[in-house]
Amino acid sequence: MTTNPERQSAPAPILACTVSRDVQNFDLLIEDMEALLGEAWGDLGFEDALTFLGQPDADSLEFIALAIDSEDENTLDLLGQLIARAAARGIKVVLIAEDVTPASLHKLLRGGADEFAPYPLPEGELAAAVARFRARAEAARLAAQLPVPVEGVKLKGGGDGVLIAAHGLAGGCGVTTFAVNLAWELATVRKDGAPRVCLIDLGLQFGTVATHLDLPRREAVFELLSDIPSMDGDSFGQALTSYEDKLQVFTAPPDMLPLDMLSPEDVKTLLDTAREHFDFVVVDLPTTITHWTDTVLTEAQVYFALVELDMRSAQNALRLKRALQSEDLPFDKIRFALNHAPKFTDLSGKTRAKRMAEGLGIEFSVMLPDGGKQVQMAGDHGQPLARQAGKNPLRKEIAKLAAELYAIGQSDAEAA
Repeated sequence: MTTNPERQSAPAPILACTVSRDVQNFDLLIEDMEALLGEAWGDLGFEDALTFLGQPDADSLEFIALAIDSEDENTLDLLGQLIARAAARGIKVVLIAEDVTPASLHKLLRGGADEFAPYPLPEGELAAAVARFRARAEAARLAAQLPVPVEGVKLKGGGDGVLIAAHGLAGGCGVTTFAVNLAWELATVRKDGAPRVCLIDLGLQFGTVATHLDLPRREAVFELLSDIPSMDGDSFGQALTSYEDKLQVFTAPPDMLPLDMLSPEDVKTLLDTAREHFDFVVVDLPTTITHWTDTVLTEAQVYFALVELDMRSAQNALRLKRALQSEDLPFDKIRFALNHAPKFTDLSGKTRAKRMAEGLGIEFSVMLPDGGKQVQMAGDHGQPLARQAGKNPLRKEIAKLAAELYAIGQSDAEAA
């Protein structure tokens, strides 16, 4: 008996591919791909994938799982080409990385990777990543069928919000992590009747608030910063991006801008507009002292300066103290926060912290514990710690601080 070729079933299309130097180094990824797609996936090396993505056969692909480790960091240019070519074909990219530096991850994510997952893969993480970009695609499809909405956030005026500034006195001391999570905790401090909170990133060159919350950097921010004198509540709202409809964010602009682009008057106008429309305004400041830093210091009700238990932080705090006191600026307004503070049982560390405070003539009013790798993972996933690791000790301390600030704000409002 002969077989009719026309009755033979066509092979199932390949819906996804793993792309790696050697997929056998990522055995958990193989298991997850089989559980998610059965046999409808393939595997390619970097060079082969670059060639394949330029062929018509790639039309059936929904996503590629780009798996890399530390040995692949010398091929970032090739990986960037892979991501760009996939994006040009409308193919999603799930970046899976093991022992890769944050700088390399940042470059690849900025290059167009859609999702990131650490390796070893947490249970269900690949399926969750695929579900997220499928949901975004469906939302985009439905949105395309609706009238184009006006971008931005509708604001209510007439307020007098509390201005909270966060300033890191040394690079890498965690000021953006602190500002982002403090703003989120304030925005969710109550289930009902939560305060209106705005987070402003004034790091015009290297601000990363958008990265910490996985938000787009919008041209509307640059347009607003270019013409602050004509800004009003409506144009300010157009430049904001909403995070989960609870926190409004003024991100850094898409491109690097000179810090002297803004005058002290511009910054005051921006902050006054934000305070008029929000109950709390949290400002993430650049490490650099600018000609408008003193404007923020003067206007802020609370000014946090983050330091670590090291010589660079001590020297920079001393420099700041001298600079402000020489200009008769309110140095006493600053609340020093010690990040990676010693644990309760670390008597040696606590002694060092006490000596540092006494030597500088300051007091550590906030002690922030070390949150460990979960802090970095939350930032890489673009989520607040409360979403990624609710029981993290750093998250608990920031939540406690947010509750205290909210209670003080309520008391002041009632007294007024």
